[in-house]
Amino acid sequence: QVQLVESGGGLVQAGGSLRLSCAASGRTFSNLVMAWFRQAPGKDREFVARITWTGGITLYTDSVKGRFTISRDNAKNTVNLQMNSLKPRDPAVYYCAGRYYSGNPVSSKYPYWGQGTQVTVSS
Repeated sequence: QVQLVESGGGLVQAGGSLRLSCAASGRTFSNLVMAWFRQAPGKDREFVARITWTGGITLYTDSVKGRFTISRDNAKNTVNLQMNSLKPRDPAVYYCAGRYYSGNPVSSKYPYWGQGTQVTVSS
């Protein structure tokens, strides 16, 4: 079983930065493709970024390209999301998620989820 715990959310001004982290328990972290999703009030959960097992391939949704960077450290069982140039459209609860295969990052196909961390952006 895999447990995921996010941290690093908070309040930041528009244009500022936050770094989210997700710590995973279990010995299979390096076998997981990890992703970040977000969900704003009244909206569906949406894909933000994904990173493959060794970090060699990353994927981002268009709205965060050039601003967000996903990375992972398999030795520390962590995956991070560096968020720069935050915009008023970025506030949401951010979730990390994991699964054992790549492919289309559909949220319903991820069996492992963290509890989420709130990101708020003030204008």
